Amino acid sequence: MYKLGSLIGALALAGATSMAVAAEWQALPVNAPEPADNPTTPEKVELGKILYHDPRLSSSGTVSCASCHNVMAGGEDNRAGSVGVKAQVGGRSAPTVWNSAFNATQFWDGRAPSLEAQAKGPVTNPIEMGMKNWDDVVVRLKAIPGYSGLFAKAFTGADTITADNAAKAIAAYERTLITPNSAYDKYVNGDLKALNEQQIRGMQLFADTGCGGCHSGAGFNGSQNGQAATGMYMKFPSIENGALEAEYGFTKDAGRFEVTKNEADKHLFKVPTLRNIALTAPYFHNGKVKTLDDAINVMAKTQLGKDLTPQQMGDIAAFLGALTGEFPKQEMPRLPGYPGKTFDFE
Repeated sequence: MYKLGSLIGALALAGATSMAVAAEWQALPVNAPEPADNPTTPEKVELGKILYHDPRLSSSGTVSCASCHNVMAGGEDNRAGSVGVKAQVGGRSAPTVWNSAFNATQFWDGRAPSLEAQAKGPVTNPIEMGMKNWDDVVVRLKAIPGYSGLFAKAFTGADTITADNAAKAIAAYERTLITPNSAYDKYVNGDLKALNEQQIRGMQLFADTGCGGCHSGAGFNGSQNGQAATGMYMKFPSIENGALEAEYGFTKDAGRFEVTKNEADKHLFKVPTLRNIALTAPYFHNGKVKTLDDAINVMAKTQLGKDLTPQQMGDIAAFLGALTGEFPKQEMPRLPGYPGKTFDFE
């Protein structure tokens, strides 16, 4: 971790343009925080990976967690709205699962306080995976012979195949989905050649423009390694812009208000991570903005009240591209078989 002041001195010595901002830039940790009641183990991670990729957790047998959160790519599905069972399309763009362990809450509206709670939600959402309840999911898992041994290895107790254990396993797997060692991370860890001149200009402009007021911390998501921070929720858009509203319809979604029914929460959304942002278009809760340059323009106008030049937008985009990290290798798991049978999928 480097204080920006330290970078300024180092860059000045190197003959580069100094960066005069009193802020702290943090590299992404290589390990995620984990709750005391769900320590990460290899057995739990392996089970969670299998469950994450098993479409039989859906009513139709066609949708898995990975369907909307593709770990072979940017951790989402590059759609404005994800496609669930019976070809239903959700009303929000799927957030990336990569580095989600560093979020203080989950979902755009923050309705899940943990990865464990988040893992349970889509399975019984009628538009997403469509199961009527988790009791039915547990019955299905118990009917598949291979799951009994996998759950027994990951958990203790007489009856290990439970909804809570399934959610804990999926969450444990998701905590391994970390993308460290981006060019930015290398730079703040002292490798002054990791960023090019445009990216350094963009980093300075990101700070000067005020982007870091919300997108702070190692995850650029307003939280400190999964702990809530002041900027975790922000009103979006904060500044009315009739032209952008007409084009994108941002305010059609009431945001966190849909969860709390508190008027003060209207149009509040969780501050999303900027990690790997270059790979996760389209942007914002409704996925209406298709390019990173347009997303930067929208944020400058609606959140900061600023008009950026094309060069400035290009510089910030170059810096954001430097937040693309190294993706750990993912191998598709072999799902436990259900020999000679099938389920009554809807």
